Amino acid sequence: MTTLITGARGKVAQGVLARLHSAGHRVRAASARPAELTVPAGVAAVELALDRPETFAAALDGVRQVFLYPEPSGIRALIRAAEAAGVEHVVLLSSSSVLGPDAATDPLARHSLQVEHALAASSLTCTFLRPDAFASNSFGWAHPIGRAMPVQLAYPDAHTAPIHPEDIADIAFEALTGDFLKGRSLTLSGPESLTFRAQLAALSAAIGREVPVERISREAAEQQMSAFMPAPMAGSLLDLWAAASHGPAAVADTTETLLGRPARTYAQWAAENAPAFTGH
Repeated sequence: MTTLITGARGKVAQGVLARLHSAGHRVRAASARPAELTVPAGVAAVELALDRPETFAAALDGVRQVFLYPEPSGIRALIRAAEAAGVEHVVLLSSSSVLGPDAATDPLARHSLQVEHALAASSLTCTFLRPDAFASNSFGWAHPIGRAMPVQLAYPDAHTAPIHPEDIADIAFEALTGDFLKGRSLTLSGPESLTFRAQLAALSAAIGREVPVERISREAAEQQMSAFMPAPMAGSLLDLWAAASHGPAAVADTTETLLGRPARTYAQWAAENAPAFTGH
């Protein structure tokens, strides 16, 4: 049985691919730009572009499972092609944001929600992984920390329960290779609620020097963030963090509750990725 990994340049997808390949499963890596992929020896890299349906058949040939990134463009055509190719199971890397009351209009949630709805209407068995904040979101602080500048935040006391990307890959691997998680919708988080200040303290410990935090206005934060993302998405994130400043974040399922293995901590992620924050 071959498993197709879409979005194979992503960190979680790479982790899933590596686990499947190491365990002896047949796996195929897909990307709109397959020449840019780095894959293990013996793994085929194929083109899969959602705006080019002519790429679907070759990518899906012989595939029975798909690890899918949530891109709504062309998703219904891809699902039809998957059904025609004999695909049986899809594991979707969705988002916990789809559970919000305004998910259908929320810029953070609607892409994942549209893909979930399309899959739910199909004949495929679907497993939805809905992680909360990724620990790797902290890479957004690498520029100021690496230059010994303060990290500017409108809501430094906002709580999240950041999940290590390798934990997501572990859970996805289990969903693709066993029956216990298949067909379920799983909200995932890290093992503890941490404010942004606490996360920055963990990064400070990892790099061996203090990371100063500077509170700025919401307006200033929105202006900064809008240089890197659409303004509505920046506004939605700031709304989320404002609400998250009122108390601890909920801890959802982890590798501990699902797999019986300790969840990786944010401090572990910080230690593993310290070089990205040292300016070297």
